[in-house]
Amino acid sequence: MKVGAVLIARLLGLAAVLGLAACAPVRTRGSAAQISAQQSRETQLAPRTAWNFDGHFAVSDGRDGGSGTLSWQADGADFSLVLRAPVTGKTIQLQGGPGGAVLTGLRELPIRGDNAQALLTDEFGWHMPVEQLTWWVRGLRAPGSDAEVSYGDNGLPSLLQQDGWSVEYREWYGDSKPPLPRKIYAAKPPYTVRLLIEQWRIQ
Repeated sequence: MKVGAVLIARLLGLAAVLGLAACAPVRTRGSAAQISAQQSRETQLAPRTAWNFDGHFAVSDGRDGGSGTLSWQADGADFSLVLRAPVTGKTIQLQGGPGGAVLTGLRELPIRGDNAQALLTDEFGWHMPVEQLTWWVRGLRAPGSDAEVSYGDNGLPSLLQQDGWSVEYREWYGDSKPPLPRKIYAAKPPYTVRLLIEQWRIQ
Protein backbone atom coordinates (compact mmCIF):
# COMPACT_ATOMS: atom_id res chain seq x y z
CA MET A 1 0.00 0.00 0.00
CA LYS A 2 1.31 3.47 -0.85
CA VAL A 3 2.60 5.71 1.99
CA GLY A 4 -0.08 8.36 1.40
CA ALA A 5 -2.80 5.75 1.42
CA VAL A 6 -1.45 4.23 4.65
CA LEU A 7 -1.54 7.66 6.31
CA ILE A 8 -5.11 8.38 5.23
CA ALA A 9 -6.28 4.91 6.23
CA ARG A 10 -4.77 5.36 9.68
CA LEU A 11 -6.37 8.78 10.07
CA LEU A 12 -9.73 7.39 9.06
CA GLY A 13 -9.19 4.53 11.47
CA LEU A 14 -9.00 6.88 14.47
CA ALA A 15 -12.79 6.98 14.78
CA ALA A 16 -14.47 4.33 16.89
CA VAL A 17 -15.67 1.33 14.91
CA LEU A 18 -19.40 1.63 14.44
CA GLY A 19 -21.74 -0.66 16.33
CA LEU A 20 -23.81 -0.26 13.83
CA ALA A 21 -36.84 -2.81 -7.34
CA ALA A 22 -34.14 -4.51 -8.78
CA CYS A 23 -34.50 -6.87 -11.74
CA ALA A 24 -32.41 -9.58 -10.10
CA PRO A 25 -34.01 -12.96 -9.42
CA VAL A 26 -34.94 -13.30 -5.74
CA ARG A 27 -35.56 -16.06 -3.22
CA THR A 28 -37.57 -14.92 -0.22
CA ARG A 29 -38.06 -16.10 3.35
CA GLY A 30 -41.15 -14.34 4.58
CA SER A 31 -44.90 -14.14 4.61
CA ALA A 32 -46.97 -13.08 1.63
CA ALA A 33 -47.58 -9.71 3.34
CA GLN A 34 -43.84 -9.11 3.90
CA ILE A 35 -42.98 -10.02 0.33
CA SER A 36 -45.75 -7.78 -1.00
CA ALA A 37 -44.54 -4.87 1.16
CA GLN A 38 -40.99 -5.29 -0.13
CA GLN A 39 -42.19 -5.35 -3.72
CA SER A 40 -44.05 -2.11 -3.02
CA ARG A 41 -40.88 -0.55 -1.54
CA GLU A 42 -38.87 -1.57 -4.60
CA THR A 43 -41.50 -0.21 -6.96
CA GLN A 44 -41.40 3.15 -5.17
CA LEU A 45 -37.64 3.46 -4.60
CA ALA A 46 -36.00 1.93 -7.68
CA PRO A 47 -37.10 4.73 -10.06
CA ARG A 48 -36.02 7.45 -7.60
CA THR A 49 -32.36 7.47 -8.60
CA ALA A 50 -31.46 10.95 -7.29
CA TRP A 51 -30.73 10.68 -3.57
CA ASN A 52 -28.11 11.35 -0.93
CA PHE A 53 -27.39 10.65 2.71
CA ASP A 54 -24.99 11.68 5.48
CA GLY A 55 -23.64 9.23 8.01
CA HIS A 56 -20.68 7.24 9.32
CA PHE A 57 -18.81 4.26 7.91
CA ALA A 58 -16.37 1.62 9.09
CA VAL A 59 -14.55 -0.89 6.86
CA SER A 60 -12.25 -3.78 7.75
CA ASP A 61 -10.38 -6.60 6.04
CA GLY A 62 -10.27 -8.59 9.27
CA ARG A 63 -6.98 -7.02 10.35
CA ASP A 64 -6.85 -3.40 9.28
CA GLY A 65 -9.59 -0.91 8.60
CA GLY A 66 -10.74 2.65 8.62
CA SER A 67 -13.72 4.74 9.63
CA GLY A 68 -15.06 8.27 9.43
CA THR A 69 -17.98 10.31 8.20
CA LEU A 70 -19.53 9.78 4.81
CA SER A 71 -21.67 11.82 2.44
CA TRP A 72 -23.03 9.75 -0.44
CA GLN A 73 -24.80 11.30 -3.43
CA ALA A 74 -26.32 9.42 -6.37
CA ASP A 75 -27.71 10.76 -9.63
CA GLY A 76 -28.77 7.90 -11.87
CA ALA A 77 -25.76 5.68 -12.55
CA ASP A 78 -23.31 8.35 -11.31
CA PHE A 79 -22.32 8.69 -7.66
CA SER A 80 -20.03 10.69 -5.41
CA LEU A 81 -18.71 9.67 -1.98
CA VAL A 82 -17.05 12.23 0.29
CA LEU A 83 -15.08 10.53 3.08
CA ARG A 84 -13.82 12.62 6.00
CA ALA A 85 -11.26 11.58 8.57
CA PRO A 86 -12.07 12.38 12.19
CA VAL A 87 -9.87 14.70 14.19
CA THR A 88 -7.83 16.00 11.21
CA GLY A 89 -10.78 16.72 8.93
CA LYS A 90 -8.86 15.25 5.97
CA THR A 91 -11.28 14.74 3.06
CA ILE A 92 -11.16 12.52 0.00
CA GLN A 93 -13.77 12.27 -2.75
CA LEU A 94 -14.60 9.22 -4.84
CA GLN A 95 -16.66 9.80 -7.98
CA GLY A 96 -17.81 7.04 -10.29
CA GLY A 97 -20.16 5.85 -12.97
CA PRO A 98 -20.26 3.72 -16.11
CA GLY A 99 -17.15 5.47 -17.46
CA GLY A 100 -14.89 4.60 -14.51
CA ALA A 101 -13.95 6.24 -11.22
CA VAL A 102 -11.68 8.99 -9.93
CA LEU A 103 -10.28 9.59 -6.44
CA THR A 104 -9.22 13.10 -5.36
CA GLY A 105 -7.71 14.49 -2.18
CA LEU A 106 -5.28 11.65 -1.56
CA ARG A 107 -2.42 12.86 -3.73
CA GLU A 108 -1.67 16.01 -5.70
CA LEU A 109 -3.25 14.66 -8.90
CA PRO A 110 -6.50 12.71 -9.26
CA ILE A 111 -6.22 8.91 -9.30
CA ARG A 112 -8.30 7.17 -11.96
CA GLY A 113 -9.47 3.58 -12.25
CA ASP A 114 -11.91 1.28 -13.98
CA ASN A 115 -14.33 1.26 -11.04
CA ALA A 116 -14.77 2.58 -7.52
CA GLN A 117 -14.17 -0.68 -5.68
CA ALA A 118 -10.88 -1.28 -7.49
CA LEU A 119 -9.65 2.21 -6.58
CA LEU A 120 -10.47 1.74 -2.89
CA THR A 121 -8.79 -1.67 -2.89
CA ASP A 122 -5.67 -0.41 -4.64
CA GLU A 123 -5.23 2.72 -2.53
CA PHE A 124 -6.49 1.63 0.91
CA GLY A 125 -6.84 -2.14 0.83
CA TRP A 126 -10.59 -1.74 1.41
CA HIS A 127 -13.01 -4.21 -0.17
CA MET A 128 -16.15 -2.08 -0.53
CA PRO A 129 -18.64 -3.08 -3.27
CA VAL A 130 -19.71 0.47 -4.10
CA GLU A 131 -21.87 -0.34 -7.12
CA GLN A 132 -23.92 -2.96 -5.24
CA LEU A 133 -24.10 -0.77 -2.13
CA THR A 134 -25.81 1.89 -4.23
CA TRP A 135 -28.78 -0.50 -4.14
CA TRP A 136 -28.23 -2.21 -0.80
CA VAL A 137 -28.14 1.03 1.19
CA ARG A 138 -31.77 1.60 0.13
CA GLY A 139 -32.75 -1.94 1.09
CA LEU A 140 -32.99 -3.05 -2.55
CA ARG A 141 -31.49 -5.94 -4.48
CA ALA A 142 -28.72 -5.00 -6.91
CA PRO A 143 -29.59 -5.89 -10.51
CA GLY A 144 -27.87 -8.65 -12.43
CA SER A 145 -27.49 -11.52 -9.95
CA ASP A 146 -29.50 -13.81 -7.69
CA ALA A 147 -30.50 -12.53 -4.26
CA GLU A 148 -32.18 -13.95 -1.17
CA VAL A 149 -34.16 -11.77 1.25
CA SER A 150 -35.22 -12.61 4.82
CA TYR A 151 -37.54 -10.45 6.93
CA GLY A 152 -37.69 -9.31 10.54
CA ASP A 153 -40.59 -8.90 12.95
CA ASN A 154 -41.09 -5.36 11.64
CA GLY A 155 -41.96 -6.78 8.21
CA LEU A 156 -38.88 -5.18 6.63
CA PRO A 157 -35.79 -6.93 5.23
CA SER A 158 -33.45 -8.14 7.96
CA LEU A 159 -30.95 -9.93 5.71
CA LEU A 160 -30.12 -9.67 2.02
CA GLN A 161 -27.66 -12.19 0.55
CA GLN A 162 -26.17 -11.43 -2.85
CA ASP A 163 -22.85 -11.78 -4.68
CA GLY A 164 -21.32 -13.56 -1.69
CA TRP A 165 -22.21 -10.71 0.69
CA SER A 166 -24.58 -10.90 3.66
CA VAL A 167 -26.21 -7.51 4.24
CA GLU A 168 -27.86 -7.14 7.65
CA TYR A 169 -30.40 -4.37 8.22
CA ARG A 170 -30.14 -3.71 11.93
CA GLU A 171 -32.28 -0.59 12.16
CA TRP A 172 -34.75 1.26 9.93
CA TYR A 173 -36.30 4.71 9.63
CA GLY A 174 -39.78 3.27 9.90
CA ASP A 175 -41.52 6.64 9.74
CA SER A 176 -40.17 7.46 6.26
CA LYS A 177 -42.37 6.59 3.30
CA PRO A 178 -41.27 4.08 2.25
CA PRO A 179 -39.05 2.97 5.16
CA LEU A 180 -35.29 3.38 4.65
CA PRO A 181 -32.34 1.69 6.40
CA ARG A 182 -30.48 3.38 9.25
CA LYS A 183 -27.90 0.74 10.31
CA ILE A 184 -26.40 -1.62 7.74
CA TYR A 185 -23.75 -4.29 8.31
CA ALA A 186 -22.41 -5.96 5.15
CA ALA A 187 -19.98 -8.88 5.41
CA LYS A 188 -18.08 -11.14 3.04
CA PRO A 189 -15.47 -12.66 5.36
CA PRO A 190 -12.97 -11.39 6.13
CA TYR A 191 -14.33 -8.09 4.75
CA THR A 192 -16.95 -5.95 6.48
CA VAL A 193 -18.62 -2.63 5.71
CA ARG A 194 -20.74 -0.87 8.35
CA LEU A 195 -22.91 2.16 7.72
CA LEU A 196 -24.84 4.36 10.12
CA ILE A 197 -27.07 6.71 8.11
CA GLU A 198 -28.05 9.87 9.98
CA GLN A 199 -30.10 11.65 7.32
CA TRP A 200 -31.72 10.58 4.06
CA ARG A 201 -32.76 12.84 1.18
CA ILE A 202 -34.56 11.25 -1.78
CA GLN A 203 -36.16 13.15 -4.63
